[in-house]
Parts: sequence; C-alpha cells; structure tokens
Amino acid sequence: MTKVLVTGGAGFIGSHLVDRLLQEGFEVRVLDLLDSRVHPAGKPAWVSKEAEFIQGDVRDAQTMLKALQGVSIVFHEAAYQDYMPDFSRFLHVNSVSTALIHELILEHKLGVEKVIVASSQAVYGEGQYRCKNSNCQNYHQVIQPPAREEKQLQKGHWEVICPLCQTDMEPLRLKEEYANPYNAYAISKYAEELSAVRLGKLHHIPSVALRYSIVQGPRQSLFNQYSGICRIFSVRLMNGLPPIIYEDGLQTRDFTHVADVVEANITVLKDARADYQVFNVGSGHAITVLEYARVLTQQFGLSIEPLLQGEYRLGDNRHSVSDISRLQALGWQPTRTLHHIFDDYLQWIANQGNVLDYFKVAETSMKKAGVVRKVSSFHE
Repeated sequence: MTKVLVTGGAGFIGSHLVDRLLQEGFEVRVLDLLDSRVHPAGKPAWVSKEAEFIQGDVRDAQTMLKALQGVSIVFHEAAYQDYMPDFSRFLHVNSVSTALIHELILEHKLGVEKVIVASSQAVYGEGQYRCKNSNCQNYHQVIQPPAREEKQLQKGHWEVICPLCQTDMEPLRLKEEYANPYNAYAISKYAEELSAVRLGKLHHIPSVALRYSIVQGPRQSLFNQYSGICRIFSVRLMNGLPPIIYEDGLQTRDFTHVADVVEANITVLKDARADYQVFNVGSGHAITVLEYARVLTQQFGLSIEPLLQGEYRLGDNRHSVSDISRLQALGWQPTRTLHHIFDDYLQWIANQGNVLDYFKVAETSMKKAGVVRKVSSFHE
C-alpha cells in the first residue's frame, strides 16, 4: 500500500484531502502543528483515526525527516496565513519548509516519488489589466500594475488605473505564466512554488504547485480570525451582525469548494503531465464581495444589509479570477457552485454550537497595526 504524507492534515483543506486519500486506498500519515490559534481544543474530531498522526512543526528538520520516512507522495498543505506583518514567519512556514522537504529527500535518499504543494492565487498580486481608453497609448495593452497606491485608496478610488491616462482598467483572467506578488504571504507562496517546481526539476523529484483561489467549505476554523470570508460573514450573521465589507464591495473574487480543490490534488497526483508545472484551481466564475454577502445573508433567511464603512485593507488586490483551462486540460472540472458552498458550510456550522464573533478581535488588531485603514473623505 502506497504511503502518503499530508502536512497540515488536521486543517481545513488537508483533512478533506486525507479523507479522500483514504478512500483511494492510500496509507496516510498526517503532520500538523495543531497551532492553538486555529485548533485551540487540540486535534479536531474530524481527523480520521485511520491516518497516522504526528504533531510537529514543518520547520523542524528532525520532525520533517521522521514524517518523510517510508513515504512515496507528499502533499504539503501546511501554511501560515495572516494579515499581520509577520514577514519572517510567512517565509519560514510557507517557503523554507518546502525547501526543507526537497533537501531532506536528497540528503537522506528518501523514496519520495512526487511532491504537491499548496500555493495561492495571491501570487498574482494585482493581476493583469487592459486599458479601455481608445485615446491612450496603452489602449488594449496588457499591463501588470503594481499595488494600488495609498493616496488613491485614501480618496476612495478603488479600481486599478492606467499609469498613462489614469482611467479605470479592465481586469483579465489570471494565467499561470504570470506572477507579481507584493505582500508577505504572496511572496512566501511564490517562493514555495519556485522551491518545489525548480528544485524538483533540477533534482528529478516530480513536483507540482497548485494555486488555490479562495477555498470554502466545512471545517474552516471558527477560531482563525483573519481568513475565511464565508466563516467571517456567517459568524457575524449568526450573532445578528451585518457582514463588514472593505472598499465598495465591487471587488471580484473566485470562490472554490474544498471538494473541488481535493479533486485537483488527486488529478495532478495521477497524471505525470502535471509534473514540474503550476496550475490554477478555481471556479472560473467572478462574483463581487457585495453580492456574495447578500446571497449568503439570504441563505440565512435574514434581511440585514452588509456594512460598508469606507475602510480598506492595505495590500488587498482589487480583482482576482483565475483561468483554469490548464488544469481542465488534464480532465479536472469544478463541480460545485456557490450555493453548494453555502449549503455545505451552513449545515456544518449549525452543528458547532454557539459561535463567537472573533472577527471583532482581528479587526481591532489589524487597525492597530495599520493594516485596515479608512478613507480620508468617508462620511457615515
């Protein structure tokens, strides 16, 4: 029986992947830190008893070596995600751990046949745009803009503008050939991709990087204060509070069901054509954050309007929708819609007992750190 290692296997995506691998007949080993910020009660009940479990840090060489012994496949799902300025931790957890996996495979001549790492749509930064102004020299040119400037955001001008004519540009679908990370999380994820795919190719360790869009579904930690829009909005609605939306709510995102993400991992595991490549994993459909909040509120049977306070989060991008055609060429297809996401998540969270609005704590911390800011001209 083939043995696989899933780092972060007690977490949101990792635990679903563990369940799927067990169904496929693999022998599964989990390595997870059980970080108290995400798992305050310790190992969750959803972690399968059929999987071997090692509690430990992916940054520790001895722990990682122990986890890699006798393993043929590695799914590196462990990650650190936050909006706080913990720059070194992003790189150590997300990037250095990936390099460590490849280092240990070579140093100890381990029999690992494939490494699959979880990257992120965040590596695209602000993405690619096209100027719509026919009188501009940049008309219909593909432009890779930098992060929106603070002075623009302070005025409440949210769209990405052409550097020449200063008019709003049209966002394009995100393609794998391009990356332009500009916050610490995105930089660490891009470094992870490079470490996996390029070191893997150099040393003949088949490796694949999957750029996840925003993944949604059951088991998304109720205690992680900084990530998970479905969780954050749902918890506020369950406490009779409106979802808080940054900017004007018209920024677009690509939301993906965790089950589709798991199937993407299985697809690249089984197909050698995926080796040494990067793939987008998303729904391929754009929805504004405002519309997302309103549909979710309707799902709760409530009539609460989302709260827009003229605030923005420094480092956020404006539009992110992935082109998923490269992965589709391998036979993978997303099968779950936004309504599937809401149905599955709400059914799960309804069985979690009383849930507290932890977002308020996170919001206060982000404002104190200068991550969340308010436009200078906003009036309530």
